[in-house]
Amino acid sequence: MAIWPGKPYPLGATFDGTGTNFALFSEVAERVELCLFDERGHEHRSDLPEVTAFTWHGYMPEVGPGRRYGYRVHGPYAPERGLRCNPGKLLLDPYARAVEGGVRWDRAVYPYRLGDPREDQSRNRLDSARFVPRSVVVNPWFDWDQDHHPRTPWHETVLYEVHVKGFTMRHPQVPAHLRGTYAGLAHPAAIRHLRRLGVTAVELLPVHQFVHDAFLVERGLRNYWGYNSICYLAPHNEYASAGAAGQQVQEFRRMVKTLHEAGIEVILDVVYNHTAEGNHLGPMLSLKGIDNRAYYRLVAETPRYYYDTTGTGNSLNMRHPHVLQLIMDSLRYWVTEMHVDGFRFDLAATLARQFHEVDRLSAFFDLIQQDPVVGQVKLIAEPWDLGEGGYQVGNFPPQWSEWNGKYRDTVRDFWRGEHRTLAEFASRFTGSSDLYESTGRRPLASINFVTSHDGFTLRDLVTYSRKHNEANGEDNRDGDEYGRSWNCGVEGETDDPDVVRLRARQRRNLLATLLLSQGVPMLLGGDEIGRTQRGNNNAYCQDNDDSWFDWRLGPGEEDLLEFTRGLTRLRREHPVFRRRRWFQGRPIHGSGVSDIAWFRPDGTEMGDDDWMAGFALSIAIFLNGDAIPDPDPRGERVVDDSFLLLVNAHSEPLQFTLPAAAWGERWCAVLDTCDPSHVRGRELAAGAGIAVADRSLVLLLRVVARSGDRREDPGADPPLKSVPLSG
Repeated sequence: MAIWPGKPYPLGATFDGTGTNFALFSEVAERVELCLFDERGHEHRSDLPEVTAFTWHGYMPEVGPGRRYGYRVHGPYAPERGLRCNPGKLLLDPYARAVEGGVRWDRAVYPYRLGDPREDQSRNRLDSARFVPRSVVVNPWFDWDQDHHPRTPWHETVLYEVHVKGFTMRHPQVPAHLRGTYAGLAHPAAIRHLRRLGVTAVELLPVHQFVHDAFLVERGLRNYWGYNSICYLAPHNEYASAGAAGQQVQEFRRMVKTLHEAGIEVILDVVYNHTAEGNHLGPMLSLKGIDNRAYYRLVAETPRYYYDTTGTGNSLNMRHPHVLQLIMDSLRYWVTEMHVDGFRFDLAATLARQFHEVDRLSAFFDLIQQDPVVGQVKLIAEPWDLGEGGYQVGNFPPQWSEWNGKYRDTVRDFWRGEHRTLAEFASRFTGSSDLYESTGRRPLASINFVTSHDGFTLRDLVTYSRKHNEANGEDNRDGDEYGRSWNCGVEGETDDPDVVRLRARQRRNLLATLLLSQGVPMLLGGDEIGRTQRGNNNAYCQDNDDSWFDWRLGPGEEDLLEFTRGLTRLRREHPVFRRRRWFQGRPIHGSGVSDIAWFRPDGTEMGDDDWMAGFALSIAIFLNGDAIPDPDPRGERVVDDSFLLLVNAHSEPLQFTLPAAAWGERWCAVLDTCDPSHVRGRELAAGAGIAVADRSLVLLLRVVARSGDRREDPGADPPLKSVPLSG
């Protein structure tokens, strides 16, 4: 087969309509073979004829979409110097847009001889081609028609963290052949649920091509979550219903286009901190055999070993320009060619380790900051890794938002009755200014969550006090030992009606707190319908009913779903719950009262001593809708209703006294987590008493007649701008 010199850019396999250009970076290679496979799997090898600035390249006429390929890299094998070239191993293209097949765990996929006492210092020359996946040339064209990014403002965003497969794998309204796929997520039944739930963006667990670990396969398990990437430009082939020889690319695009038509953004959870090749004893699938020293961070004194801050065996070398280029090219590709709307960066602190310490001024952040494409989408950091000094909540650059782990921990502790949490609960509820204000950020920097894929589901959080990870095959040693959960008196599922009612109330408390807090709320997919993992708080390997959504909803699950829909509707209709700027604790816009105020249950304002009371678990919070400092897009002042939130995390009911008339002359309940039915109760006057049940919260709306407002006549229809929480 003829091969022409081709071009060194762009990297990867690029089809131009008549042929395909192949380009691969390797600084240590002495020779690079391009391996093409026909439909029968027969391999044809051709040397890439040119090398420009360490990029090996060639052009193959008449090679088009659907052609499978890989590389064999010839060069030194000297692990003690960090060099691991081995032409016996077929390697995936780091820039592959699609991948066919998966890893079959045979000794041939390892670059050293298994069982050799010298371990990885012995070269294994067995051919791995029959046991590893293959890169695929893809068709770059797709009819996006009028597709555009919804670009929902951060303050209007409600995130929904969801697994592509688990979401529809058991959905009765999704056709069987589409369940668990990109097409399944784009099915009208799935879209309908997302829209009615009120979410504005799906945050997809990893969809980059990933590998099922050998130790999991040996146990009959799989890497369900997908945090084991191997190709950063390829959508995972197992989630495609139409085929895996490039069809997954078009199916992913159709999914994005369909979600955009519904006004829903697509955010990808990306894993640029490590790959599936593991440590010095791991397999050779791609980067390790292409240029190990360039792509991976090695221990300086003994480069045979990998510097690992991820707990997976390796960390990408964020000091090397071609590693940074790979990440940035990947990010731009997913935005420009796949139309995604943002990214959540797994273990993002590792990406900031240009040297040893985490540095918010590292080259990675500089590149993001100046990039005209990536710098304009939603950027979310998981602000920690497993290395020294890796917990970096609050320390990312201004344009970033962060998973707020302190919000999760505080809200969980508060509602399970831990003492000395009231002051921090107030800080987290109002956007965590202690974490973000000093760096020039706003409440929107805080991604608030109570549950995520990593840990208990919401149902399990109130059902189990201990983890139950026996199904993972590690004798329950894996997973977080301290999950801040509480079983409400009985470990596991129970028919005890008192416990069942308490658990339902606790779930409503946690959801209401999340959706009424300042910042950006993130719901864990399935929490709205009571999804359980049966006490497993590390279900990363459970690709089965333990993780998949169960859409058979009983009365309790239906009620919870309606309650959650009501909360998102309440948040959407009232900007006082999604301010873009910090509370000041003083009058704003000429309002006679502060933008926020805190009261004891007896109706008097909180003093310093009240905040210091370690046993305090109750508070009333006034949110002033007349004092919102954010103008609308036309520059006009935003005015909203005002609310009073009565919070009681004590184990006993409390009698609250409403504040004086200066804060509101009349109030009406619009939410009660003890009684989640439609709330349109009687009006209460200033200074009146109201009973708040144990472990519950009540939201009151201030009833005010405004000149020119349709509510000027309190008897008009409707008299109140309340939001029903059922029906």
